[in-house]
Amino acid sequence: MPAARLVLDAAYAVAPVPRRLFGSFVEHLGRCVYTGIYEPDHPSADTDGLRTDVLELTRELGPTVVRYPGGNFVSNYRWEDGIGPRDQRPTRLDLAWHSIETNQFGLHDFLSWTKKIGTEPMMAVNLGTRGLQEACDLIEYANHPGGTAWSDRRIANGAADPFGVKLWCLGNEMDGPWQVGHKTATEYGRLANETGKAMRLVDGDIELVACGSSNSSMPTFGAWESEVLEHCYDTVDYISLHAYYEEQGDDALSFLASAVNMDRFIESVVATADAVRARLGRKKRINLSFDEWNVWYQQRFSGDGPQPAGIPWEKHPRLIEDDYTVTDAVVVGTLLNSLLRHGDRVTVACQAQLVNVIGLLRSEPGGEAWKQTIAYPFEQVRRLARGQILQVVGASDLFDSAAYTDVPLVDATATYDTESGRAALFVANRSLTETARLEVDLRGIGGTSVLAATTLHAGAGQDRHATNAVQHDAVVPVRFDDHTVRDGRLTARLPALSWTVLELHTSR
Repeated sequence: MPAARLVLDAAYAVAPVPRRLFGSFVEHLGRCVYTGIYEPDHPSADTDGLRTDVLELTRELGPTVVRYPGGNFVSNYRWEDGIGPRDQRPTRLDLAWHSIETNQFGLHDFLSWTKKIGTEPMMAVNLGTRGLQEACDLIEYANHPGGTAWSDRRIANGAADPFGVKLWCLGNEMDGPWQVGHKTATEYGRLANETGKAMRLVDGDIELVACGSSNSSMPTFGAWESEVLEHCYDTVDYISLHAYYEEQGDDALSFLASAVNMDRFIESVVATADAVRARLGRKKRINLSFDEWNVWYQQRFSGDGPQPAGIPWEKHPRLIEDDYTVTDAVVVGTLLNSLLRHGDRVTVACQAQLVNVIGLLRSEPGGEAWKQTIAYPFEQVRRLARGQILQVVGASDLFDSAAYTDVPLVDATATYDTESGRAALFVANRSLTETARLEVDLRGIGGTSVLAATTLHAGAGQDRHATNAVQHDAVVPVRFDDHTVRDGRLTARLPALSWTVLELHTSR
């Protein structure tokens, strides 16, 4: 039986758990907004046109920050189109996703929604077709108390108090040739710096995210981050990362090892940012915003780049509506582990996207809403990861895949909260066929018992491709009892291809 032997010790803390690590993403793409979170004719719609069934599921997920309005969409978006009376808002062409944008959902609507679910907004500005002045106009509209043209217009539109948005993205994926308004690193770095400086003159209490590479396979990866940060290091607080993973062909083992790639991506960007810091002689440290990540089956998406080919212009067409499986949920668990492992530097992260479009949630127009398999690891880690991230010391049996070598069969992270006296252990067994034996030395945190434990895996009559598409609770975490704690040592038998969460009581 494959095995892993781990040690948890409160003396070896990585960093406090960053609460913004558990974010999501709402973009005007496909049905994420329209018939996702906003559907005025739905039986559950509230007076603002928001689907209360989706609202309730989102509250259960509990995203701590939500990025908006894109994504590729933002790079030709005019934010002014989405304010004021709905019957006066213009209809536009969305060039990013070859769609008709009605602008029936905009800035006020989004910020009202964030209040209802209790999350922090993360706004992106258009640095594709627009620039510095439009970004300053937006932040004045959103954050200035009043007495100016834009802030008084906000008040006239029904928001007497400023929105107070603190977290801002300076564009989106500007390194990508698919991006409307694509720029070189020098062009973007200069624009981001000047835009950020001007935005800080409007509101000096904001945090800014510069665009890093769209993914680690970009030909400019590394050089892009270095050049951009050379220009805007003093102005920004974060550099962004984006990554999506999918199973290629039948190579499940490489897919299950996706977090190895995420680990390397993060560590490479940290090294690049710190090298710029050293060259410039700065004390300030740039942190990372992993503000797009998920499993996304891009091979199923038609078209060259993000624009689908050969389809008519439509309002909120069905795009990128992946149905997620048991296997996808286990991979998402390991990606969450990767983010948590690097929580000393990755302090913002957004799983893309919230609903329908590669979504944690799914909904049907006029119909039901439900959680996808990948929602459960997200919800569990967001809820239980408290206090300090612990360095998990130890070893697991390894495996090789077509893309990776020496991959730990058991992937684990842990957190420890002195206030509650509880710890949480998040563990994936990547084996497709074998139960794995787990041994954890808990004496360094005073671990005495398991308070609760669940596992998500293929149940009776299911296989690794089982989804929640038809029966919406077909794949959910179930009670896990195959564990013991004796003399400060935990032993457990992890089912094959599983995501297991254990909440531990400690005596400290």
